Order: sequence, then structure tokens, then C-alpha cells
Amino acid sequence: MMTDEELCRKTIEVLAEEFELEQADMVPEATLYDDLGLDSLDAVDMVVVLEKTFKMKLTDEEALRSIRSIDDLLQFLIRLKNEQNAT
Repeated sequence: MMTDEELCRKTIEVLAEEFELEQADMVPEATLYDDLGLDSLDAVDMVVVLEKTFKMKLTDEEALRSIRSIDDLLQFLIRLKNEQNAT
């Protein structure tokens, strides 16, 4: 089972590679749209990449729409992982 720290590290790696971002810029408080320059199409791609990477479905659209920062994204993924591990 993946630890929260491993999940966070892997998320940063995958997003940096997919969107050609510097990992150093991907600090918890960095906003996806303003700081990292992602747009709504990138958000769709991000969901697909994360689903493939972690082999889990990201179906909570309301929660996904509320994600603004790297920290929001990481907390969402950690919560989802913990929910799946509990079942």
C-alpha cells in the first residue's frame, strides 16, 4: 500500500512530466490555474493521468471542481486513497 508521502511525491512527478512543469514550482500553496498556468482542458487531462497512475476513479466532480491548489489536489487524493483502502 502506498503511503501518503509516496502518493504526494508520485503526483508531483506525474504532473510535472505531463504538463512540463518544474517540480520546484509545485509547492503546496501553488494554484493550478494562476501559478502553474493550467486551464480547464489541462484539468481534464490531469484527471485522466491521475486515474491511470493510481488506478482509481476520480468521480467526485464537486470535489474536483473545488481543487484550486497543489495542496487541495493532494488532500483530495489522500482522502480518496484512504476511502478505497477502508473498503
